[in-house]
Amino acid sequence: MQKLIQGLHHFQTHIFSSRRELFSRLSRAQAPEALFITCSDSRISPNLLTQTDPGQIFTIRNAGNIIPAYGAANGGEGATVEYAVAVLGVKDIIICGHSDCGAMRAMLKPDSLMELPVVSEWLEHAEATRRIVKECYSHLEGDALMTATIEQNVLVQLEHLRTQPAVAAKLARNEISLHGWVYQIETGEVFAYDAKLEQFVPLRPAETLPAADSAERDVSEDVPALAGTGS
Repeated sequence: MQKLIQGLHHFQTHIFSSRRELFSRLSRAQAPEALFITCSDSRISPNLLTQTDPGQIFTIRNAGNIIPAYGAANGGEGATVEYAVAVLGVKDIIICGHSDCGAMRAMLKPDSLMELPVVSEWLEHAEATRRIVKECYSHLEGDALMTATIEQNVLVQLEHLRTQPAVAAKLARNEISLHGWVYQIETGEVFAYDAKLEQFVPLRPAETLPAADSAERDVSEDVPALAGTGS
């Protein structure tokens, strides 16, 4: 706790004072450019990862970067998505999974959830992920299985995101773009889902940003190939 207090003091005496104009502007309003949905994992820092300032990204964090389908849960995720899209007018939404995800590992090993009933219930919103991995990637094991699960979960949560009315309306008018990312903690790399290639590809600077959505997209298409799975 002392480390947190010392950090707060450093922020107030050095960071805040040097950027007083920014915080003065933010005290009146916010206009984030994107909604960034990621895991609660302490190793993930959205602003550090994207090198953004306060006020530039709106965030949702929870175990497994999960967005329940519309009507499946009356929780903060749906309300935050709706507010970001309908009120703040974000133009991009990113769902960012990450390597070594404890939520995805637990989903693959349901016995580990015996004493965690709330976590177990929450992960039911990723049941489609578990079923797809079981039926399509049962030949994988170890790191390859984890990679497939993490990537597939990002795709499943993107489908859930499309069921949110505010998002669906913006997609129909081509006024918003959805993106699926996976962050590799050990290398710093980010892989983005490319809907045209139907796989996750390394995200490089100065390249056209791969998008996971299009107004004409057929959501009943075959399960896409995943990076690192040999598919």
